[in-house]
Amino acid sequence: MHLISPAIGSDGWVKSSYSGAEHSECVEAALLAGSTAVRDSKRPAGSTIWFKDAAWRAFLDRLHNDWV
Repeated sequence: MHLISPAIGSDGWVKSSYSGAEHSECVEAALLAGSTAVRDSKRPAGSTIWFKDAAWRAFLDRLHNDWV
């Protein structure tokens, strides 16, 4: 995991489908070659967390397994 401020175009970000009812508690992700960047949609110019593909898949698997 890396904390950086990337230069990803605004069209590269996708908002989470699990956003709050008012879409005020959102996370956005950008899928890149070999990694996934995640940021707070309320602070698009703020810090971004980058995960290598294996770490992102493990994170999503864990979420899925905990919610099923």
